[in-house]
Amino acid sequence: MKQPKTHADWKHLISDDGPLAKAISGFQVREQQQQMLCAVGDAINTNSAAIIEAGTGVGKTFAYLVPAIASGGRVIVSTGTKTLQDQLFNKDLPLVKKALKTDTSIALLKGRANYLCTHRLSLARSDGRFDDRRSLSYLQRITDWEPMTYAGDVSELSSVPRDAEIWQQVTSTADNCLGSDCPDYDTCFVVKARREAQEADVVVVNHHLFFADLALKEEGFGELLPSANAVILDEAHQLPEIASAFFSETLSSRQLLEFARDTLAESLSNASDMGQLRDELNKLEKCVMDLRLAMDKPGLREPWYKIKDKAAIQQEMQNLDAILSDLVVMLKIAAERSKGLESCYERVQIQKQRLDNLNDPKAGTVQWYETYTRSFSLVSTPLDISDIFKKHLESWSCAWILTSATLAVGKKFDHFTRRIGMESPAELLLDSPFDYWHNALLYAPPNMPEPQNVDFVPALVEAAIPVINAAEGRTFMLFTSYRALNEAAALLKDEIDYPILVQGESSQADMIKKFRKLGNAVLLGTSSFWEGVDVRGESLSCVIIDKLPFASPGDPVLEARIKSIRESGGNPFGEYQLPQAVIALKQGVGRLIRDDNDKGVLMICDPRLRTKSYGSTFLESLPRVPRTSKQEVVERFFDIIKKAKISDIGNAKKDVKKSTKKKSEKVLKK
Repeated sequence: MKQPKTHADWKHLISDDGPLAKAISGFQVREQQQQMLCAVGDAINTNSAAIIEAGTGVGKTFAYLVPAIASGGRVIVSTGTKTLQDQLFNKDLPLVKKALKTDTSIALLKGRANYLCTHRLSLARSDGRFDDRRSLSYLQRITDWEPMTYAGDVSELSSVPRDAEIWQQVTSTADNCLGSDCPDYDTCFVVKARREAQEADVVVVNHHLFFADLALKEEGFGELLPSANAVILDEAHQLPEIASAFFSETLSSRQLLEFARDTLAESLSNASDMGQLRDELNKLEKCVMDLRLAMDKPGLREPWYKIKDKAAIQQEMQNLDAILSDLVVMLKIAAERSKGLESCYERVQIQKQRLDNLNDPKAGTVQWYETYTRSFSLVSTPLDISDIFKKHLESWSCAWILTSATLAVGKKFDHFTRRIGMESPAELLLDSPFDYWHNALLYAPPNMPEPQNVDFVPALVEAAIPVINAAEGRTFMLFTSYRALNEAAALLKDEIDYPILVQGESSQADMIKKFRKLGNAVLLGTSSFWEGVDVRGESLSCVIIDKLPFASPGDPVLEARIKSIRESGGNPFGEYQLPQAVIALKQGVGRLIRDDNDKGVLMICDPRLRTKSYGSTFLESLPRVPRTSKQEVVERFFDIIKKAKISDIGNAKKDVKKSTKKKSEKVLKK
């Protein structure tokens, strides 16, 4: 098809008589969607940058996919979640291709941990060291599946849980991959996926893989993704945090123990005479476990400076340094014996360097640690990724389109553009086309205690019960902490007659499936339910948010950022904490109205929304909706919805009766 040039050309593609309307039954033309499509088309045509906030219901996916394909150039589309990535590749892109009648080639590329590694599968089968029968059963299922799969995507094998430990042994990492030296390189699923991506016109990736590509370019090792005419980053509000995490350096117990296990297996095969090497690996395993024990209880996420000077920590860190140093020397000698041992030598050098960087940190980074039941991570995170990101924006000469339903704070993008180092992009803020004013209500219950008060959660539950009853269940309760969630779940247990689903009892996907099926459930969730969850229709008619989602002041990275902003003369609350909280709240609020016909109540229990000056910043960033602090108004709202529903059902029954009567009359006449 001929590449569109003008706004009229672009708009025609999603007009009433355009190709999408002809291909999609019930397609609705929305002015906001056309505006976004034109902005994306302009950015692609002029090789420039655009930042677009598209509220719920705008239809941003088609608004960027249509010009991406119609442009005829090579495009990378990156998303924040694998769920959206799969939806784009399996559903949306084929639909747009069909509508536009193009032969555009598309490819889906995930991170290497999503693909089976046949070489490591062979090693796992020959190794045979498993803790339980379940792992053996899973290994057999993977073995049976391997010759039948084309892509090797582990998500295909639903009979083996994605969090099963066996996947760690049969997938590869950047550390343990043998690359072109692997005996299975020619049939490698990762290599196959990358080749297809290199040849495709449109490549769908996720943000983690996108940053992996940037990191590889940074290090001069080549690139995973093809050179592109345009890069479209959906769910772009996640970029600053994902970039910070990706450009962090991590030294974890899992990395060290996997290294020890892989090196032991290689040494038994190719260096059986090096008994001292195996002794040193055993010492490494013991040191890692002792270091974890020295870190106290699980569930900690704190600055490294808080514990690094403890005697037990210092002792084990010195032991770790000495062991890794010895292993560097030994593996340098052993590396000549096999490609596997050469890879282990490279891995131990990286781990030794990360340990050195932790002990002698770089400027502009914060060091912190996290503990789990039997493991730990030691992390060094850059406080500012704007320079890194800006450098890549400037070096990759193409169009950049960044979009999300939540990017602006108080109608401005300054907070976001500052964090990613983007200068003077085209900006477009598109409100949701949904009728929030008539279909939704914001309820702020009166007389709520301050969030830090010990009585806050009991007061929240007491205020929520009549609202849940008025909504007849059908409620999401979103919390900013597990502590508040669990306390509320215990208090609600005997107070309502509706099914209660609590995060942690099953997977997120399973909980959402149950919630939809039940139709009158109350779901309690934390951060993972604030975004990316789409429940349309009557089964979700109320969203209750416990408090304004300010990040925990105890988070080590946040603490360091606040200190850095303050030392440079800035205002950490206004420049960072408040904007982050506004974007998070917008995500939570976005769960309520997902369709033209959705109706419901948003209940925000934090009194600071009304009592603090910054409350107006939150309110200005939300959709325009009627507000109340009266419970009876909420009950009346649901009562009106119920009566309207009954009326609709009555009218539908009358229509059915009329239709049936007419058909009967026709039969009688015949």
